Amino acid sequence: MPGEATSTDPAAQLYEEGLIRRIRDGEHDLFYELVRPYEGRVYSAAMAILRNEHDAEDVAQEAVLKALKHIRQFRAESRFSTWLIQITVNEARLRLRKQRTHMIEPINDHEDEEGNYAPRDFADWREIPSETLERKEVRQLLGEALASLGEKYREVFVLRDMQHLSIEETAQALGITTASVKTRLLRARLMLRDLLAPGLGGSWSTRLSFEKGTKPW
Repeated sequence: MPGEATSTDPAAQLYEEGLIRRIRDGEHDLFYELVRPYEGRVYSAAMAILRNEHDAEDVAQEAVLKALKHIRQFRAESRFSTWLIQITVNEARLRLRKQRTHMIEPINDHEDEEGNYAPRDFADWREIPSETLERKEVRQLLGEALASLGEKYREVFVLRDMQHLSIEETAQALGITTASVKTRLLRARLMLRDLLAPGLGGSWSTRLSFEKGTKPW
């Protein structure tokens, strides 16, 4: 929300720690205030895995309720937001396992035998013009491309490049190594580039910049 301090702000961290202590002491009505800054992250994490708005909303609510129920188990070894996202990821994966009857094959036409993604070319891509990114159809194209990634690539991309979790936080939330985060993130970026380049008019070589603060979403 505008004007809110982020959890990386020392003052905000102290305030958050105080909220957690008070919630543990029985002031459960303060829990919404604690999770409110992370509602978008929780929903995005669930959506990255489930790809269904209704299911993502349900899982987001379930994750928040589970976090409240188990708040005493939070030991502050990581940020509260990371712990909350980890619960969300686990809940989303559990729901997916329960409801999955068949699985759409992820993009693999350019993967080698070891699962390494081989990009179609190494052409120099320039930045997509900002006015292009503002177009509704381009935003829709980005969303469709992201949805077509395999789950393990999509969830790393969402947590790292869209929610700006650190490499270590992303690894903790997903229960994988930092090396796996780096590898999957690189492949996700290359796959997104290959998916998006043909559909953006063809009048320029497409480059997507994934540095913090430059993403269209």
